[in-house]
Amino acid sequence: MNRSKTEASDRSKEAGADFLQLDAADAPPGGLTDWLARRLREAVADGRLPAGTRLPAGRVLAAELGVSRGVVTDAYQRLAEEGRLAGRGRGGTVVVAIPAAAAEPPATAAPRGVPALFRDDPDPEVFDLLRATPARIDLTPGVPDLAAFPRAAWLRAERAVLDGLAAHDLGYGDVRGTPALRRAVAHWLARNRGIRADPEEVLIVAGTAQALALLGRALRRAGIDEVAVEDPGSLGARRHLAHWLTATPPVPVDAEGIRVDALRATGAPAVLLTPAHQYPTGVVLGGDRRRELLRWAGEGGLVIEDDYDAEHRYDRPPVPALRALLPDRVCYAGSISKLLAPALRTGWLLVPARLRDAVLDAKRFADLGNPVLPQLVLARLMESGELDRHLRLLRRRHRRHRDAMIAAIRTHLPDAIVHGAAAGLHLMLTLPEELGCTDTELATAALAEGVKTQPLSWHARLPYPPGLVLGYAAGSTAEIAEGVAVLGKLVRRSS
Repeated sequence: MNRSKTEASDRSKEAGADFLQLDAADAPPGGLTDWLARRLREAVADGRLPAGTRLPAGRVLAAELGVSRGVVTDAYQRLAEEGRLAGRGRGGTVVVAIPAAAAEPPATAAPRGVPALFRDDPDPEVFDLLRATPARIDLTPGVPDLAAFPRAAWLRAERAVLDGLAAHDLGYGDVRGTPALRRAVAHWLARNRGIRADPEEVLIVAGTAQALALLGRALRRAGIDEVAVEDPGSLGARRHLAHWLTATPPVPVDAEGIRVDALRATGAPAVLLTPAHQYPTGVVLGGDRRRELLRWAGEGGLVIEDDYDAEHRYDRPPVPALRALLPDRVCYAGSISKLLAPALRTGWLLVPARLRDAVLDAKRFADLGNPVLPQLVLARLMESGELDRHLRLLRRRHRRHRDAMIAAIRTHLPDAIVHGAAAGLHLMLTLPEELGCTDTELATAALAEGVKTQPLSWHARLPYPPGLVLGYAAGSTAEIAEGVAVLGKLVRRSS
C-alpha cells in the first residue's frame, strides 16, 4: 500500500505537458480549471496558438497533466464560449480566434512600401522582400514554371527509393553527396553539357548560391580575395561573392559576351561568368571571345562558370561548357532550380583539384551535406530518363510563353529593344534614353499596378540604358500579355 502511494506521488511530480510547457503544479489549490483556461487564453492572445491550431485531445492532455479529464473539458468549453476555440468532431478542438497582435503590425514597425523596395542601391534582403511582396502578375526573372513540376514522376521515384532503402541509408550521408546522385550528375553533364567528370569530382550543394559561398571561402583561403563579374550581371550572384571577398570589379559585356581586354585591365585573378546564357543580356559567349578567355585562364586566371539557363534554349544550337574545354582552370556550378524547383535546393559544383579540399571543408562545416532522400529521388529521375522528358516538355511550354511576351512587347512597347530571346526564362528590355523616369521608378509604378518585375539598373554598375528584366516562365500567356500591357501604359504615361 505504501509502495502504491509512493508511485502515485512520483507520477504527480513528473506530471507536465510539452504542450505550452504546462505544469499542473503551477495551479493554485482548487483552481485547476481557471488556471488552464487562463494559460490557453494567453497563448491564443499572444500568437503561440494561431488560428487553425489543433489542441491536444482532452484525455491526452489530462493524462499528461495528471488531472481529471473534466478539468480539461471545462477549460476548453470556456474558451469555446468566448469564441476562441471550436469543436470540429473528428477534427478535434481548434483555435478559431485570430490574435490582435497578429492581425495588426506594431505601431512602431516601419512600413515597407512599394517605393522603398526598388531603390537604386537595394539592401541585401531585397530579393526576400520582393518574393514576399504580393502581385497580381509576377514577371520577375528567375522564377521557373512551378506548376509544371512533375509531381507524379517524383512520387513514383520517391516510392521506389523508399521501397529499396535500407535502415542505415537514413543516417548521415556523405558530405559530398550520395554516390547515386554524384554518378547521375556526372552522366547528365556528359550527355547534356559535354563535361567529362568522375563522380568523385562532383560535390552536391544547396543550389548555385551555396556554390558561390563555398567558392568564396575557398578562394579567400587560397589568397584570392577579388573576383571580377560581368556588367550588367546578376546582382544576387555578385552579392553572394561580395559577402566573402574584398572586391568584385565590373567588366563590361557586349554582343559577344564579356570583354576579355577589360577583364585583363582589372588585374583580377578570377572571374564569374554565365557564358551559355549571360544574365541578364542573354548573349552567348562568342567563339573568338571564348578562345581569348581560355588564353587568359591558361595564363593563370580562374573562371567560375555559372551554367545559368544552359538547358533552356529554343532558337540556337547548344554551346559547350567552358569546363569541358579547360577543366583545370574552371569551377563549374549548375542546379535544378530552374529545371524542377528552387525549393529542392539542389545543385552541383566541380572545381579544379587544387581547390577541392578547401571547398569540401567549407561544405562540411556549413551543413554536413544535403538531405539524402531528395538526392536519391533526383538521381532516379536523372537515370530513368524522366528528367530529360520533363526538359522537353518545359522547352515547349517556355517557347509559347516567350513568344507571347515578344508579341505583347511588339504591341505595347514598340520602342523597346528585346535581348536574349533565343534561350533562358527571361527577356531583357532596354528602353529609350529619353524615358521620362528611371527604371526603378517604372518598376515601382508597375508593382503599384499589380505587376512585379526587376529594373535593369539593379544589375549594372557601369553606364547602361534604362530597362527591365522580365521573366516569362511562371505566368500564363494571358497574364504575360496583360502584364506587358500595363508596362506599356506606364511607359507611355512617363514619356
